[in-house]
Amino acid sequence: MPEVIFPGPEGRLEGRFHPQKNDDAPIAIILHPQSNLGGTMNNKVVYNMHYAFFKMGFTCLRFNFRGVGRSQGEFDHGVGELSDAAAALDYLQNQIPNAKSCWVAGFSFGAWIAMQLLMRRPEVTGFIAAAPPANNHDFGFLAPCPSSGLLINGTADKIVPPEEVEILAEKLKLQKGITITHETIDGANHFFEPKVDLMINKVDAYVRQRMTEKSR
Repeated sequence: MPEVIFPGPEGRLEGRFHPQKNDDAPIAIILHPQSNLGGTMNNKVVYNMHYAFFKMGFTCLRFNFRGVGRSQGEFDHGVGELSDAAAALDYLQNQIPNAKSCWVAGFSFGAWIAMQLLMRRPEVTGFIAAAPPANNHDFGFLAPCPSSGLLINGTADKIVPPEEVEILAEKLKLQKGITITHETIDGANHFFEPKVDLMINKVDAYVRQRMTEKSR
């Protein structure tokens, strides 16, 4: 998988770009957890989501937010990271200008950034929010949420209480014109251990179902 360096708002950003052979493949960007808490693009959940999307026929990009690995800049509590994500999506779209569809996925802090990104980018047709941090990050900007998507979390999560994700999911389900799916992994913690494979299987099943549907 090619290592790529592309321009971001604060300098270069380091990523991993995994293209399909067909130039009209759907595209997906996968966002990692909070940088100052050790999050990187090689996080196990992020890595596995990246490969799950690739196996489903997507051209994929995951990358390090500013200040992580070889990406320049410093942690910016979400503001700068959202700009990084927008720059990454620009890069991905420039590589695959004829993409059939566009998805965003994120884990924990990355899910929060992913949801903000889809508010800014009407071309995003689906999202995966894995363990979205509904207890300590404001998701009130999703009014309305423009795309259908999946929220998924573990029932044994000690970092983000499962009931907080349930509340967020129920709020989003009230919105018209989209369909919000909420899945839980019984016994899995914040990092979906010891059931990462089951979590990925649920993501795979959801995305495959969506890709067979013609409507959003």
